[in-house]
Amino acid sequence: KRLRGARWGRRERALLWCVLVAAWEAAWGQLRYSVPEEMPKGSFVGDVAKDLGLELPALRDRGVRILDRGRTQYFALHGKTGHLVTAERIDREQLCRLVEKCVLRCEVIVEGEMKFFEIEVEITDINDNAPSFRESQKELRMSETTALGSRFPLAEAHDPDSGRNSLQSYELSGDEHFSLAVQAGPGGDQRPELVLAKALDREEAAFHELVLRASDGGEPARTGTARIRVAVLDANDNAPVFSQAEYTLRVPEDVPVGSTLVTVTATDADEGIYGHVKYSLKKATDLASEIFQLDAETGAITLLRSLDFEEGDSHELEVQAEDGGGLSDTAKVAITVTDVNDNAPELTVSSSLSAISEDAPPGTVVALLHVQDRDSGANGEVRCSLDGGVPFRLRSSQGSYYSVVTARELDREEVAEYNVTVRAADGGSPALWSSAVLALRVLDVNDNAPVFAEARYSARLPENNAAGALVLTVRAADADWGQNARVRYRLLEGRVRGAPLSSYVSVQAETGALYALRSFDYEEVREVGLWVRAEDGGAPALSSNVSVRLVIVDENDNAPQVLYPPPAPAPGAGWAGVELAPRSAEPGALVAKVVAVDADAGQNAWLSYELAKATDSTATVRVFVLDRNDNAPRVLWPAAGAGVVPRSAEAGYLVAKVVAVDADAGRNAWLSYELVQAPEPALFRVGLHSGEVRTARAVSERDAAKQRLVAVVKDHGQPALSATATLHVVLAESLQEALPELSERAAGADSPAELQFYLVLALALLSALFLLSVALAVLARVRRAGPPAVLRCLGAQRFSVAGAAFPADFCEGTLPYSYNLCVAPGRAVAEGAWLPPPPPSLAAEERVISFWSSPPLPSRFLHVIELIV
Repeated sequence: KRLRGARWGRRERALLWCVLVAAWEAAWGQLRYSVPEEMPKGSFVGDVAKDLGLELPALRDRGVRILDRGRTQYFALHGKTGHLVTAERIDREQLCRLVEKCVLRCEVIVEGEMKFFEIEVEITDINDNAPSFRESQKELRMSETTALGSRFPLAEAHDPDSGRNSLQSYELSGDEHFSLAVQAGPGGDQRPELVLAKALDREEAAFHELVLRASDGGEPARTGTARIRVAVLDANDNAPVFSQAEYTLRVPEDVPVGSTLVTVTATDADEGIYGHVKYSLKKATDLASEIFQLDAETGAITLLRSLDFEEGDSHELEVQAEDGGGLSDTAKVAITVTDVNDNAPELTVSSSLSAISEDAPPGTVVALLHVQDRDSGANGEVRCSLDGGVPFRLRSSQGSYYSVVTARELDREEVAEYNVTVRAADGGSPALWSSAVLALRVLDVNDNAPVFAEARYSARLPENNAAGALVLTVRAADADWGQNARVRYRLLEGRVRGAPLSSYVSVQAETGALYALRSFDYEEVREVGLWVRAEDGGAPALSSNVSVRLVIVDENDNAPQVLYPPPAPAPGAGWAGVELAPRSAEPGALVAKVVAVDADAGQNAWLSYELAKATDSTATVRVFVLDRNDNAPRVLWPAAGAGVVPRSAEAGYLVAKVVAVDADAGRNAWLSYELVQAPEPALFRVGLHSGEVRTARAVSERDAAKQRLVAVVKDHGQPALSATATLHVVLAESLQEALPELSERAAGADSPAELQFYLVLALALLSALFLLSVALAVLARVRRAGPPAVLRCLGAQRFSVAGAAFPADFCEGTLPYSYNLCVAPGRAVAEGAWLPPPPPSLAAEERVISFWSSPPLPSRFLHVIELIV
């Protein structure tokens, strides 16, 4: 049971591991396939559409394609089936001769979604290559005194296949004097050696013919052969010996072609032909044979072509030194190629958008970039950057991919097209770099409404105009592009004197020209107000409105109409109106008044009269009085007004209306209004002809609560006369909120008036006191002197205070209204020395009555007495 549990535990762990691997691969978007080499073009590799979950119609709609990073495109995506197929015949030995496992990589780009998936395709080997020797014939020289068991290295066969299909065994045939021994090399390779099994005798056989056969492990097996001819020589005592068993050197990859990398040397103690040493390459790869050259006489190894670290970073050669007697020695030459920053980064635009909508959200992917550098280490480390001043940024994606995304919202009206430069620089010294330019066009979105050239339009149209006459043209511009910027105009619904507005005027949809559809009559319609809407061609459409004020100008098209005297009913029917004038009438006496009216306005309605026909011979003189601008405008309102404006008021809110009149006529009475003083000039405006004070923009919290506006009213005379009107405006949401401000303003405004009132009142009181004192003094003198003679006509009759009256025989005249005394003009001088003193013991009432009963006073004193009463 314990063993079974352990088995199940291992199975569960293995299953979990497989699930995790599959999940990791799915998360990273990697697909792996395997295909044998040498498959014909169009061979099936894998079902990419199925493995990625892509529907077949979406392959074309989303722009799915295969991108191969190599110099040759080996794979393609079948558009109808979604299969990955071979685009070229693949030779594994040509692509991967230095690696054991041959893997080709490509990417599936989904341009519609700016996504990519990596694909790894392993190229499996087939037995398409037979083992081969560098030299198909080889001659060996051996001394007849060579000891038995001596070993002589043979050239190795080369099979570019891998695994079981590579070289597996050697066989020797042809002579009993020799046998074959195979030694295992450090890298696991097989090294054949020729072993002397029987003593040589030159007199018996001067040459021996051998055949060396190499076989691989394929099904069926392939073989390669080399013929070996052994020449038996006289005695050769010494074999060549290398100075070093292994030569190791490091060479930078930028070494010039033709340079000598190293010189191998071997010495032979013999003399003559047996002491002459020649060098040869016993073992070298095909690539090494193409790069290096060995001088057979000197042993110098030179460079045939340029080294490439990325092609191969190490090479191994086996050099053989052989003397004239056939004896040899071998040495190993290990060459390590060091990297030089000779490769600039390769920047490839895998996928990109040519256009993007201006309302795309930040983070929208506009391009996928792939960066690689064939150098290694710091020379192969790549850093990418964008030129400044563009609303884009780089975002690192999986592996060596980068995404170019939007950093903020775009505005086509600000910039309509971008050329984004992406730079990739490596870490070498000096650094190498490459760049790519992304051309991106910003597509328009209907986010701008048409804007009229003027805030409001007005025009003057003479009456009796021709139907179809052009009144004015309104123009609006739209900052968008294309169909979104196409502006059309139309009238908003309205009525004039009960009739539809469209029966009076029309607007041309394309040009904005406003035409009068009928002849206007000033006496019927004096002004037409309408709204024109400008609408763009976007979806949904945006629009804006503008007000148009059409003023009808009067023309003198109406004759005066006589109201009095009324016209005669018919010719010869007699007089229509009869006026009587006495024969005793003096010149200038009023006989009658002719009354007439004119339906026109302004100067067209000014009437003048002249006598056209009379039975008596008279001369008529017409006098026209021309107006002169001698009256300044008079402001009726506001005198010292105050208005309340809510802080929520929008632009165009009516604050107040300045009302003014001018007593002149014609142009001298035409008035215009202008705002000359305001704490916030941009907050208020006044109508040029209407005098309406309105807000020019929305009220904000920063605006002061109290605003003092001064408007000037000018006429059109020469020279112009003007008057000013002051308006106090309080910004408040309600009347309760505005009351403190209004109270404070009222108190401040009335204090000078109250002070003036009190000063006048004080002066009046002082004057009254002074006059009262003078009157009392005069009265006292009059009492002492007796009544004046002028009052004796009143008689000795006494009157009570309540019923005082004058007798009918008043000698100086009749008093008008209800005055008590008749005052005569004269100087009230101090001539009262003759006035008797007042009675000593009379009450106030008795004194007054006594006064009226006293003798009459002279007339020059009456006016002083009237003041006292």
